[in-house]
Amino acid sequence: MTTDSLKYFGWALLLLFIQAVVLNNIHLFGFATPLMLVYCVILLPVNMPRWVSLIMAFVLGLVSDMFTNTPGVCAASLTFVAFLQPVYLKLFLSRESPEDLQPSISSLGLAKYFSFSFPLTLLFVTMFFTLEEFSFFHWIQWLCLVGGSTAITYLILFVIELVRGK
Repeated sequence: MTTDSLKYFGWALLLLFIQAVVLNNIHLFGFATPLMLVYCVILLPVNMPRWVSLIMAFVLGLVSDMFTNTPGVCAASLTFVAFLQPVYLKLFLSRESPEDLQPSISSLGLAKYFSFSFPLTLLFVTMFFTLEEFSFFHWIQWLCLVGGSTAITYLILFVIELVRGK
């Protein structure tokens, strides 16, 4: 196992622990709940085999679902984002990019990183709350959940990325 794999595994465990113990108990204004596990999928390097990233995202989501009593919601959402992440990331890379590139502000630049990570975060949160609510009967509440949770999740994700800086 390489040191990069160990770092990634450490980040995943740390974010899973923080999500289960702290962040799942935060509901700002009754709507905004940070869902930080999407950061683990955003961090996946370019050269990681697709089947490995899908399995890792599914297992990470499944473990999160066990702690939060959301059967399959996080697993499905993370797996879907992990499925799209490598294809979407290639839109932001030049042909000269290294094969082991890991998406970050330092490797992509601020504008490209924002353009890459924000839509994936929005997609994850949208899919998460769509599957959790499984109804559009209260669509205003759903919009508040998606909007508030995306904003707080991305704010925390962006701060972590700035602090983490490579």
